[in-house]
Amino acid sequence: MSLVILNFHGVGQVPRNTDDGERNVWLSETYFEAVLDLVCDHSHVRITVDDGNCSDFEIVLPALLRRGLRATFFLCSDRLDQPAFLSRLQVHELQAQGMSIGSHGITHVPWRMLSSDHLQHELVESRRALEAVCGIPVNSAACPFGDYDRRVLNGLRESGYRFVYTSDGGDTKENNWIQARTTVTSLMSLEEVWQLMQLGTSARRQWNINLRKFYKSLR
Repeated sequence: MSLVILNFHGVGQVPRNTDDGERNVWLSETYFEAVLDLVCDHSHVRITVDDGNCSDFEIVLPALLRRGLRATFFLCSDRLDQPAFLSRLQVHELQAQGMSIGSHGITHVPWRMLSSDHLQHELVESRRALEAVCGIPVNSAACPFGDYDRRVLNGLRESGYRFVYTSDGGDTKENNWIQARTTVTSLMSLEEVWQLMQLGTSARRQWNINLRKFYKSLR
């Protein structure tokens, strides 16, 4: 079955310093809830949330529960219990409410830029730390900034991750090892999000997306 995965970051007021790129992925609470209302009518749409911001617990979780929706939250292990980010107790509550937890690395750095040893540390130690918090295996990872190459993919595979989430956009399949996502930004209209969920990705655009993914996996 073809899936569309919508990826979110922060919702509501920004509680910390961010650059322009990150501010674009912070959404107003009204807009975020409007997108979730659209998702309710599309069983082929999945939801992920990156970065472990405090709004995951304060805004995102209640909004999901009101609609009977579930999501996977990708967390940076070194951000736990830090100001403006999730606490360990809040992560436990996410799990208790049926949400899944994945790794987003240790410190939210682009994995392509790291040495082999540093990359291995990010992949293995973040997983180990999150599993210590969650008490269950953490089998999925999301590439920070959606950035990856062959070396990153090899590292993820060798580290035993069952699913790898990117930001390539387009459609994906439920059992694909690489799960392509579309990041919802403040610059997207609700009509654009609706069309993506309703109509999927055009064959030509999907072909271009697949070509870029293939290039990334080889570089």
